[in-house]
This record gives sequence, C-alpha cells and structure tokens, in this order.
Amino acid sequence: MSPPTTPLLKLNNGVEMPALGLGVFQSPPEETVPAVETALKDGYRLIDTAAAYKNETEVGEGIRRSGVDRADVFVTTKLWLSDYGYDSALRAFDTSLANLGLAYLDLYLLHQPAPLDQEQWVAAYKAAEKLLAEGRVRAIGVSNHTPELLRTLMDHTDVVPAVNQVELHPYFIQRELRAVHDELGIVTQSWSPIGGITRYWPQAPNGGRSALQEPVVTELAAKYGKTAAQVVLRWHIEHGLCAIPKSVKPHRIAENLDVFDFTLTPHEVASIDALDTRLRSGPDPNTRRVG
Repeated sequence: MSPPTTPLLKLNNGVEMPALGLGVFQSPPEETVPAVETALKDGYRLIDTAAAYKNETEVGEGIRRSGVDRADVFVTTKLWLSDYGYDSALRAFDTSLANLGLAYLDLYLLHQPAPLDQEQWVAAYKAAEKLLAEGRVRAIGVSNHTPELLRTLMDHTDVVPAVNQVELHPYFIQRELRAVHDELGIVTQSWSPIGGITRYWPQAPNGGRSALQEPVVTELAAKYGKTAAQVVLRWHIEHGLCAIPKSVKPHRIAENLDVFDFTLTPHEVASIDALDTRLRSGPDPNTRRVG
C-alpha cells in the first residue's frame, strides 16, 4: 500500500508546505534518527527541528537514511534567542545547515520573540530576510509570536512571516491569533497539537488534564473508528492548520499520519473548539529576553 498523501498548504510566497509533519522537540538524539527515517518511509514529508533541540545532526542523518529525495522533504529549523542579532543569526544559520548536512532549508523560524531586546530580535529577522533573498532558505517565519508581537516585528521589517508556529490544541485554540494570521496571510502551525504540554509542563494551568480523554473527542473516535489523537489531528486539518506532532514510537508515528481517510463535520469541529480554556500552557512570549 502506498503512503498517504498529505495535503499541501500554500505559503504567502507561493511555496507549498505539508499540512502535517513530524516534530522532534524532546526527542533524544539516539531516537531521532530512526524516528525521522521511519516517518519519511511512512509518507511524512515535513520534519520540524530547532537548534535548541540539539538534534539537527540526527535529523539530517534520518533524512539521508530514509532514501527519500531531499527535494521532496520540507525541513524546518529555528534560530535560538542566544544567537539573535544580525551577524550572529547568519553564523547560527550556517551552523544549523552544517549540522543538518543540507544545502538549503525550506523554512527558517525565529524560535521566540524577544520584546525585551527588540533591536537584536529585529536584526535576527533581517538576517533571515537576507537568507531568503539569497535563496538559502525557501521561506521564513516566526514561532510563539502573539498578534501584538507580530505587528511590532512587521513594523520594523519587510517580509511578512510565512508561518507562525504556536502552541495550539483543543484547550488553547488561539482563535484571535488565527484571525490575525488570516488577515496577514500567515499560515498557522501548531506545536503540541494533541495537547501534551498540558500534562508535562509544570506550569500548565490544567496540568494533568488531557484533551484525549474528553468525551467529545472519545465519542468521535468511536464514531469514526479512530484514536482520540487522530480525531484531534483531523481537527487541525479541518481548520486549515499545519500540525507537527512529536513521537519516536513507530506505531504512533504511523497512527498520526493516518488522518486523511475521514472528515469531521463543521458541528463536530465546533464541539472540539468548545473545549478551549483560553489558557496558555507554555512560556509567556511577552517576557522573553535574548540570551
């Protein structure tokens, strides 16, 4: 049986990005290579990493071992706060590219806003603009930016971010941010899309609670003969989002991709939307500082 075909989302510069990919946050280096190799062989075509994850080298090795053509894989990495600034950002990009063993990147993101060090934050994005103009990266964007922080950055730069990768799951649906993204032509990418952060993040306001145990989700899973996680990932797809669930377990990696043979009705999507608490579980982006 051939691997499933993942829908593509068109970015604001015309580049196409798969609507579902593999994230490798907190994936130990020794488990990252087989996870990436397995995912690509299963049919994934988007891999998301970051300099701060300390596994870029293993992501690159997984891509090479998979046998999938580099041109068919959409690779994202991110610039960490300690490398913000113009020249330091360019050097950090070169390091990431070398670690990955790639000639170019598909998407380069600023990992966090740095409103307390605005000059270096803006300079880092201007460095990303240079990389884009030179063709060393196909698209640029940001992560963890609120509407206010997005507008601040855009007031000082030229290229509208193609993507904003943010915490987004049934307990934190980011309705207002998604509306701003739609207005500006920015694709919303969901990290912790199944809501795992609400269980493992010590400061999570609803720590220990899981959207996968909510009756509305489990009932839909039973209706469609799917797992709760598949229902939640399908909810992201119905909203036109890009989801990047993380796993190093082969059966979970395969399961997370198997969401393109059913659909949720608008009423069912709305019923999952109703789980929204409007409470962020991850760090507050308004308090980040370079370093």
